[in-house]
Amino acid sequence: MKTKGKPWQFFVVAVLIVVFAFTAFLGISTQYGDTTKIWVKGAQDIRFGIDIRGGVDVTFMPADDYDATDEQMAAAESVIQQRLVNLNITDNEVYTDYNKDRIIVRFPWKEGETDFNPESAIQEIGATAVLTFREGKEVDSEGKPTGVTAENIILEGKDIKSATAAVDNNANSATYGQYYVSLELNDSGKESFAEATTRLSESKGTISIWMDDTMISYPTVNSAITDGNAMITLNGSDDKTRDEAISLANKINSGALPFALTAENYSTISPSLGANSLQAMVIAGVVAFVLVALFMIANYRLPGAVAVIALLGQTAMTLAFVSGYFSVLNSFTLTLPGIAGIILAIGMGVDANVIAAERIKEEIRSGKSIDGAIRAGFDRGLAPVIDGNVTVIIVAVMLMGAFGPTDGFFARMLKPIFFAFGPSTAGTIYSFGYTLLVGVLLNFVFGVICTRVMLKGISKLKCMRNPVLYGGVKNEKTV
Repeated sequence: MKTKGKPWQFFVVAVLIVVFAFTAFLGISTQYGDTTKIWVKGAQDIRFGIDIRGGVDVTFMPADDYDATDEQMAAAESVIQQRLVNLNITDNEVYTDYNKDRIIVRFPWKEGETDFNPESAIQEIGATAVLTFREGKEVDSEGKPTGVTAENIILEGKDIKSATAAVDNNANSATYGQYYVSLELNDSGKESFAEATTRLSESKGTISIWMDDTMISYPTVNSAITDGNAMITLNGSDDKTRDEAISLANKINSGALPFALTAENYSTISPSLGANSLQAMVIAGVVAFVLVALFMIANYRLPGAVAVIALLGQTAMTLAFVSGYFSVLNSFTLTLPGIAGIILAIGMGVDANVIAAERIKEEIRSGKSIDGAIRAGFDRGLAPVIDGNVTVIIVAVMLMGAFGPTDGFFARMLKPIFFAFGPSTAGTIYSFGYTLLVGVLLNFVFGVICTRVMLKGISKLKCMRNPVLYGGVKNEKTV
């Protein structure tokens, strides 16, 4: 009995994969004059990690094994972020691990940088913050304190007991619903603060707040504060104002931290070394794909050729998940181990197709029809494919949980397993787990579903009904 042919299945799926691969690799953009509008991100828009573009990866921890609270670690993070801005390092990544009391900082080399000293930058970033409250807000051309502001220091970090972001819940207050920072002073700062606020309140003067030589706020003094409890109002009730209040409180608390930050470990990679490594990995990936394609076609003929199309789709989709091709997903930082994860996932995709193609070849040689061989090949090959991929998925999830951000989904899910372990290196291994996980999951879509649909479709064409094309040893009539 002959089945109704549906060759359009192959052509539709194959064309969709090729078009998608084209856009995923090259992207879609338009240019008007000097302005380029990116509609769809391609491989050239991938954000590479510092192991590729060069940079510094450093892990800070409280010195002398100090057991810091979550609030203290948040304040320390604010110090680091402010220091990075002061160093004009705006393209950076800062992760705080509250469970293990560590702050991971990554930042790239500057464009054309030749004399950047990473050790000096690390020392400056991790140095103890110098917090001061000063009279007025006089600054010089570089934004540093000058005049009365430079000479008259009202409070220092040691005079601050705590700073807390809060919202005014008093319905009778003029600032009801607005966010503010509640400031509590130690006894060492109450007297000088009372004297300064009493004097400045008469002229509605200002007290500027400084972290190192950067002014972070300059509230107006509306009344004398003699009890050591002050309130810095931000005149806003939206989410942006809330974030500003939290940030200001963290920065003020950073000046009162009872510990210094030390660099537990760090690594640096030059841009030239990273570029060479990227080029080597890309060449290795292209060569590996070509060799795999030749092997599949030579050994499995038509099923091998169809498998190559599916592998192209799997590779393109993996890059799309990394580059930000889909607007609903943020771009992912790709590292060298991440590229290795993509290559390994391609190998897993090949494995799935090899299993199915071998089954089809065996069924053809046992005398089954082409349609029956394809059906039996995929049905009997599905179980080992699932078993192999599930084990790799488990490994990828474990890597993402152990080496990824501590507030990530997998890290929270696996916290009962990893809570007893000390600090671990994050970032590059997390990228490997991510690309491996995405690639293996996509293997089910392309290596199992798309390959099956395309092979069933193309097998209905008259010119493709020769058993030799499927691994048979002779041309025979099919039914």
